[in-house]
Amino acid sequence: MVGRNVKRIRLKQGLTQEEFAEVSGFSQQYISDLERGLRNPTVITLFELASALRTTPSELVRPSGR
Repeated sequence: MVGRNVKRIRLKQGLTQEEFAEVSGFSQQYISDLERGLRNPTVITLFELASALRTTPSELVRPSGR
C-alpha cells in the first residue's frame, strides 16, 4: 500500500524514480523496491518519504481510493 501511494504521488508531481531518489536521499533501487512492494519502510523512513513528497505520512498509508 505504501509503495503504491508513493508511486501515485511521485508521478502526480512529475518525478522520475531517479529524481525522487535524489530529493529523498534514498537510492533509486530502494524506491523501485518500495514501489514494487518488496520493501516495507520503517516509521522514520515513512516520515522521510512523506517529507520529500511534501505530504503527510498518513497519506502514504491510506488505502487506495480514499
